[in-house]
Amino acid sequence: MLECRDLSVFYGFHQALDGVSINIKSGEIVAILGANGAGKTTLLRAIAGLIDFDDDDDYGEHYEKYQNEILFNGESIFDWDPHEVVELGLSLVPEGRSLFGELTVIENLKLGAYPLRAQKTLSQNLEKVLSIFPKLADRRNQTTRFMSGGEQQMVAVGRALMSEPDILMLDEPSLGLSPILCTELFNAISEIREANTGILLVEQNAKRSLEIADRCYLIETGRIATEDTVEGLKGNQTILRSYLGGEVRFANRYSERLTTKTILSEEISELTSKANKKQKDHVDSLRTSFNRPDLQDREKTDG
Repeated sequence: MLECRDLSVFYGFHQALDGVSINIKSGEIVAILGANGAGKTTLLRAIAGLIDFDDDDDYGEHYEKYQNEILFNGESIFDWDPHEVVELGLSLVPEGRSLFGELTVIENLKLGAYPLRAQKTLSQNLEKVLSIFPKLADRRNQTTRFMSGGEQQMVAVGRALMSEPDILMLDEPSLGLSPILCTELFNAISEIREANTGILLVEQNAKRSLEIADRCYLIETGRIATEDTVEGLKGNQTILRSYLGGEVRFANRYSERLTTKTILSEEISELTSKANKKQKDHVDSLRTSFNRPDLQDREKTDG
C-alpha cells in the first residue's frame, strides 16, 4: 500500500535520510526503531508532505543521486502538499500532539474530518473514535488544555482517525505517558489495526512497540540497518543488546504477546527471590559470627 524507495532528505549540508526504502500493507503494524537523531521523525514528515523537496538551497546536486519515490497504492505522492496526502488516506500524529487547547475534545476531533469523504461519515467516525477511547466519551465537552498527557494523546490519535486514514503514522505516541496510560494507548493501536488500518509506528520504547508490531525497521544515521519480523529479532543478538536491554527473554515475551501484568509479575518474583536469598545469606553470616569461639570468650571476659 505505502512504499518509499531510495528516499533521502537534506537539511542544508546535513543528510538526515540516506536512501531509505520501506513498505507497509493494510492491517499491518510496522515499527521504526532507532536512536535520537537517526532520522525516524524525518521519514514520517517526508511521507506526510511536510518537507519541501523543491528547495534547491537544501538539496542542490545531491538530490539527483537518489530515486526519492513515495508511492501510495501505486500512485506517486512524492513532494505532495500535506492536505493532499491526508485526503488520499495517510494521516500523521506528530510528536507533541499539536492540539487546540481552548477547544473541547469533540471540537478537536471534528477538525480532523476535513477530507470530503470523512465529512460524509463524520457522526459514524466520531462514535468509532469514542468507542476506541472511552475516556474521551466521558470528557467530550472538556477543553483539552486541562487534560492529562495521556488523554491529550488519545485526542491527537482520534483526530487523525477522523480523516478515515488507510495508513496511520504515529510519532512517539507514548512519550511522557504513565505506564498505565501507555498500556491503554497501545491496546487502542492494536484495535485500530483490526479495522485493516496500516500503522507506521515511530517509538523509542522498543519493548512496547514490538509487543504489537508485525515487522520493524532499524534506522541508524539515516540508513536502514535492519529489516525483520518480530520473530526474526529473537536471533539478532546485536539488536537485543542495543535496543532491548540485552535480554533474550524479552524477545520471547514479545512474540508470545504476554501482558504487561504477567511480565511485571515475573520481574517482581525474580527480585523478591534475589532479595530473600541476600537476606538469608546476611542472617547466616551473623549467626556464624556469633558462634565464633573468640567472640564467646570475649563476652565471658567482659562479663
